[in-house]
Amino acid sequence: MVRTGLDIITGKVPAAFKRKRIGILCHAPSVISNLTHITEIFSDMKDCSLTAIFGPQHGMFGETQDNMIEWEGFEHPYLHIPVFSLYGKTRRPLPSMLDHIDVLLVDLQDVGARLYTYIWTVKECMAACAVAGIPVWIADRPNPIGSVPYDGPVLKKEFFSFVGGASIPLCHRMTIGEMAMWIREKHIPDCDLNVIWMENWRRDTMFNRTGLPWIIPSPNMPTLQTAKVYPGTVLFEGMNVSEGRGTTIPFELLGAPWIDSRKLSDNLRKRSIKGCRFREHSFIPAFNKFSGQLCHGIQIHVTEPQYYQPVATALHIIDAIFETSPPGMTEFRIPPYEYEENLMPFDILSGDCGMRESLIQRLDPISEIERWNEEIEAFRKEFSAISIYAG
Repeated sequence: MVRTGLDIITGKVPAAFKRKRIGILCHAPSVISNLTHITEIFSDMKDCSLTAIFGPQHGMFGETQDNMIEWEGFEHPYLHIPVFSLYGKTRRPLPSMLDHIDVLLVDLQDVGARLYTYIWTVKECMAACAVAGIPVWIADRPNPIGSVPYDGPVLKKEFFSFVGGASIPLCHRMTIGEMAMWIREKHIPDCDLNVIWMENWRRDTMFNRTGLPWIIPSPNMPTLQTAKVYPGTVLFEGMNVSEGRGTTIPFELLGAPWIDSRKLSDNLRKRSIKGCRFREHSFIPAFNKFSGQLCHGIQIHVTEPQYYQPVATALHIIDAIFETSPPGMTEFRIPPYEYEENLMPFDILSGDCGMRESLIQRLDPISEIERWNEEIEAFRKEFSAISIYAG
């Protein structure tokens, strides 16, 4: 069974924590293997004091449903310490917040997609703590889709935003601890960063083989199946096609009122895309895009995760939607999106403008995928210098 960073630190608290005021950045999955939450663990410790809690997007326990729903801090009802929001009036801890702590401990479950915002909240914390002289400790957790191949464009610096703040591929295979190490190396060298690495985890281990409980890291990430498709189908947030929000299987379902499910699924089957199958499916979202309207589309069924390329698959799906839908119906959304007022939402999600432009120009998707593969190979060589886990 995999032992997370939190499992390890619970058994042996670092000497650096002794007699210190501890702040914790956490959310619902921040538990040890018996499901005890990190705040319970540290509130009971005698050698250090839990004095502040910080929460990312979706709230401390994933209570805010959709994107761009901000939340504000409060006093914890039982611990009577402040809970600070890092997805509200500020996304970076303010000096007044950091005045409460001597050490910041981070325990967040990432999902293996560059644009999942938790690591960028960590980046903001690292920057603020570097200025304040506060050490940052990260309790590492598995990348739940570690065996899914590297995929998608490497993010270009001019497209940095709150859904991407480092030059890594869209599907990156890194853990949150490794990403933090990369961020320190590239952007915040003054951060006093310490990572509590896992035991018994390999990069090619899917989450269902770790022995750990799946606790939804955000409201629209209900299952491991969702996480497998998410690095690709999240791109539909930048389009006027539903990514399945408002259904019980978001990101596995894709559709819109004008899509012809039969034409779309037939088109996709002819492309012989590895690692998955497509099935016609219609749905009525309860909220978000096309709320209350009948949408026609597909469900993605991942059959072989080790061969499944989520971003390349999404590119083929978008290309097939353009081919099989009435002209002018399928569009890319315009800003604002996730605090970005100028850049196209699809571009900050994908990593640059190349994918969107190739789709508009109706270029062969294979040429776009080959472009990513060259970028990914350069990234892999550089990442190998800080890579911690085998597999």
